[in-house]
Amino acid sequence: MTAMSIDTTQIPGEFRPVMQALAEAGAKLSVLIRRGGELGRPVGTNSDGDGQKALDVLADDLFRSALGRAGLRWFASEEQDSAIELNPSGRLAIAIDPLDGSSNIDTNVSIGTIFSIYPDEATSEASFLRPMRQQIAAGYIIYGPRCAMMVTFGDGVQHYALDPDTGVFRLVETRLVMPDCSFEFAINASNYRHWSRPIRAYIDDCLAGLDGPRETNFNMRWIASLVAEAHRILIRGGVFLYPSDARKGYERGRLRMLYECGPIAFLIEQAGGQASDACEPILMQTVGTLHQRTPFVFGSTEKVARIAAYHDLPDTEVSALFGNRGLFRA
Repeated sequence: MTAMSIDTTQIPGEFRPVMQALAEAGAKLSVLIRRGGELGRPVGTNSDGDGQKALDVLADDLFRSALGRAGLRWFASEEQDSAIELNPSGRLAIAIDPLDGSSNIDTNVSIGTIFSIYPDEATSEASFLRPMRQQIAAGYIIYGPRCAMMVTFGDGVQHYALDPDTGVFRLVETRLVMPDCSFEFAINASNYRHWSRPIRAYIDDCLAGLDGPRETNFNMRWIASLVAEAHRILIRGGVFLYPSDARKGYERGRLRMLYECGPIAFLIEQAGGQASDACEPILMQTVGTLHQRTPFVFGSTEKVARIAAYHDLPDTEVSALFGNRGLFRA
């Protein structure tokens, strides 16, 4: 990597090789996505049973190859069973979801890459199976109408945009702050019947609008791409919910702590928001396995705190809220 792939003026020195590699691979992936082809073609399943698309595999190869030249020690990918040692003398470890939202490839909806950086330890387990608070950098790349990168090194959120003429990520904003007031929430309402009573009560009260206890009309959003949801909330505020529910395999949520929720939580908190599992902060939790799942709620501080408060209500009170204002009741 001799050519510059990202403006490094605001990037701490120890992270510059890794960020150059991420930006280089991200720029190449952006070109592949724009070019199109059979990128959404199914090619099998990953280690956790999720369907893989052709672009999932291409993205994994791209990032592993680029990061292998960046002096990185440990590489853990959502697409792989276990972590890989890239360079025994490296001093950093990275956990990455090479392609988030791959179900949206064929519909041309924004997809992305999510990453999280840790100090390396003697083993891959020690490097990644640790408290989420020990991340030292995290971010994502969003492949949308404008390819952009959001990243934090623990001192605010930096916003970069890819210049399509030069292939370089240019710094747009040095310290992005998320709006603290927005009347939007994002959740997959088709799963309403499977949610817990506190989640249904919270959504019922939002949908009641001016006539409900919130006395405010809300808008609902759902893109089904975590990176796209996170980007909208960082720019406009609001709240995202992917709760646990009663379906088999969803009892402890569906998103991965290490590859998705941890890094997004770090970004959101650095931008002034909060992130939780609907009750407890994500960054206060410890990863037990590489592919551990968790419920996930993030966004404006007041909204995340309010959702946690619904879980503290007595069952009788939550039941009363649900009974009086059911989502599909007249």
